[in-house]
Amino acid sequence: MMHAYRSHTCADLNKSNVGDAVRLSGWVHRVRDHGGILFIDLRDHFGVTQVLCDPDSPVFAQVENVRSEWCIRIDGEVKARDDDLINPKIPTGEVEVFIRDMEVLGEAKELPLIVFGDQEYPEETRLRYRYLDLRREAMQENMKLRSDVVASIRRRMWDLDFREYQTPIITASSPEGARDFLVPSRLHPGKFYALPQAPQLFKQLIMVSGFDKYFQIAPCFRDEDPRADRSPTDFYQLDLEMSFVEQQDVFDTIQPVVQGIFEEFGKGRKVDTEWEQISFRDAAMWYGTDKPDLRNPIRMQDVSEHFRGSGFAIFAKILEQSGTEIRAIPAPSGGSRKFCDRMNAFAQKEGLPGMGYIFWRDQGEGMEAAGPLAKNIGPERTEAIRQQLGLGVGDAAFFLGGKPKAFEAVAGRARVEIGDQLGLTDQDRFAFAWIVDFPMYEADEETGKVDFSHNPFSMPQGGIEALNGDPLQVLGYQYDLSCNGYELISGAIRNHKLDTMIKAFELAGYDEAEVHKRFGGLVNAFQYGAPPHGGCAAGIDRIVMLLADEANIREVIMFPMNQRAEDLMMNAPSEPENEQLMELHLRVIPQE
Repeated sequence: MMHAYRSHTCADLNKSNVGDAVRLSGWVHRVRDHGGILFIDLRDHFGVTQVLCDPDSPVFAQVENVRSEWCIRIDGEVKARDDDLINPKIPTGEVEVFIRDMEVLGEAKELPLIVFGDQEYPEETRLRYRYLDLRREAMQENMKLRSDVVASIRRRMWDLDFREYQTPIITASSPEGARDFLVPSRLHPGKFYALPQAPQLFKQLIMVSGFDKYFQIAPCFRDEDPRADRSPTDFYQLDLEMSFVEQQDVFDTIQPVVQGIFEEFGKGRKVDTEWEQISFRDAAMWYGTDKPDLRNPIRMQDVSEHFRGSGFAIFAKILEQSGTEIRAIPAPSGGSRKFCDRMNAFAQKEGLPGMGYIFWRDQGEGMEAAGPLAKNIGPERTEAIRQQLGLGVGDAAFFLGGKPKAFEAVAGRARVEIGDQLGLTDQDRFAFAWIVDFPMYEADEETGKVDFSHNPFSMPQGGIEALNGDPLQVLGYQYDLSCNGYELISGAIRNHKLDTMIKAFELAGYDEAEVHKRFGGLVNAFQYGAPPHGGCAAGIDRIVMLLADEANIREVIMFPMNQRAEDLMMNAPSEPENEQLMELHLRVIPQE
């Protein structure tokens, strides 16, 4: 007895099956009519088989009606293809199946997007008809990759003696840094649960409970504005926590896992094995960002000394104000007026008046420094700059000045642009770096009020003593892993000492009563012998995005929201029924 739908998948058949009677089910990928013979590429999740039908087939008339994306079952006989018709690109390319019988399992209406080929469709169309979009080969591959990456992460974590534990999805609101999604309680009118922004407090409590090594492939919920590399509602992370560890222990544990995943799924791209540790301050200075792309070799430098009291009035004036500096972005091989003009236009597009530049060219008598800056500051200063930056003939340097906070981000983007334009960035590589020594606190520009700059639960470097001086000088045992310009991991050694924690929150303006009220669970637990502990979380969507070589995170999420945090396919968010609102004791205030 043959199976109701298939004896083989659409990837199984090869030369050894010639002469067999087989049954296949799948989707009609495309139909071709060659002089009255109908050829159909029949596709399922596993592959494609060519099936054909001529007027001798008893079901020829039925097969003539079939259109793209109909779901059909066929019975037929496997035949060898002629030598000159073999398709070496697919595993089933040596055979075809002559159709003897067919059943339509599901007809398809006119398609809003074509599955065959790689036509571009607006994102709204793709997300509204995601089930069609997902049939496309590229999307099938991305989703398989995602699943395989998660499975591999789990195996690697188990091999390191971690166990996976689940933490609650409905919990209390906590200030993790983003907005919470709130869930009204029916049994406690007027009170709300929250969806967790991360399992942060629970994973710390798991350590206090004595489990030593925890991990979870955890969903996290944040009510954020979407970006290309961030989902606006929920995302998944590899969340882990360990007891009795210092910062380096966490690095030594997670590096082989992440490096292994990139080696396993990176399709032969080079994976860096030496992960340098760069302080937050140096990363800002050299790269203008705390998630640098190290495939690009350019490092910016402080060149303020060469402009102090110089003939270049704009920079000399800037340097008279406190807290200012001039930075240079070296551009090896960028030494032409044409390239300098192009970068100047880039700076103007970024909202700056422009970027100063110097470039060095060969004038026959030797090297000449060109550009208005060189003339203004004179040959000695220009030469000193060239030597500091290690540049020569055919190279250029660009300059930005002011308070670093104001120009750093643009300088960072200019560095990336220069690396790309001049072909200095190695595209075939995954370059990792730990960014360490994050400041614990930052001051509001307007009000001067001090608040946490990152995770409030980090241990300050130097412990409670460090909290007696200037809060803006305090560094945390806090770290991020950056890869090719994306932040992949964020983590910290946690503050497990109650007195230190109370003091740390005090500096950010939370009194003891507030800390007890907001983090009662953790605070109470820390009174009963908390071990030193730390960990991190790695963004799974982002890892898969890099491995799949996609620039948009929605390409690696099965059913993502659109840019406005809407699900067009399921019509979410939607308006609740009146009965639901009454049960929850809620009323919606009409928008003006």
